[in-house]
Amino acid sequence: MPVTVQQLTSKDSDALKALLAKDPAHNIYLLGLLAEFGIGDTRSSYSYWGRFDGKTLTAAVFVGGGGALVVPSAGDSVATGVIADALAERVRLKASVGEKPAVDALVRSLCAGKPRLSKTYRLFSVSADDLGPFTNPLLRLAREEDLTRLVPLAAGAVRDIHDRDALAEDPNFEERVAQRVRARRTYVLEENGELVFKVDIGSRSQFGAELEGLYTVPSQRGKGHATLCLGQISRFLLSSLPRLTLRVDEKDESMARIARKVGYLAQRSQRLVLVE
Repeated sequence: MPVTVQQLTSKDSDALKALLAKDPAHNIYLLGLLAEFGIGDTRSSYSYWGRFDGKTLTAAVFVGGGGALVVPSAGDSVATGVIADALAERVRLKASVGEKPAVDALVRSLCAGKPRLSKTYRLFSVSADDLGPFTNPLLRLAREEDLTRLVPLAAGAVRDIHDRDALAEDPNFEERVAQRVRARRTYVLEENGELVFKVDIGSRSQFGAELEGLYTVPSQRGKGHATLCLGQISRFLLSSLPRLTLRVDEKDESMARIARKVGYLAQRSQRLVLVE
């Protein structure tokens, strides 16, 4: 059968969802993007590209902003490489996240220079049956009146995860934090008038959700906040979703221990790349 690379259209929506649903834990991010925005059309600022064997979709890549964010489907990294080669003349990769071999293939074809940041993560996933007994009912949704206190925590999370000073480098950072609060995607723990912990719900769909941006203020670390709050939000979300995922830096043994303690199970490696 002939192998082709094509931009996906609305008629390919079911095929794309079926492809991603074969490995929902490793495709949580893409499944959430698809659920929130759909495939789009020629007027959209993003697109999906697929590798077909005949009429069968075997791999897909999301391209946002001409390469500002490139996300591959999990699975066949060779197939991802075929898509990357086909996009080499039109896409300049600026950021990518996904299963490590697939991101490696994208970087080889779409990244001219050395990435400014490259980190390897271990994906962790959990279902309701795996959860331990850890809870903290004081964890709550963040409110707009929290923003002044919340922004420093959000910036701290970016600094720890991406080695970036978000407040200095991103003039829209505070508005992005506010948007997440308005979308009811940020949870916080408050003690004695101080916000001591935050966590965000990232990508979300019927297949599950990804947690991100877990951050405990340095003066409050070692007190169990992350364990109890991760358990609390996991138990809450898994009352209506089949699974949750969490990416943990492979050098961060402390967070990996917390994830395992709560009940998360280690999956395959992922890679995050920032070029600019």
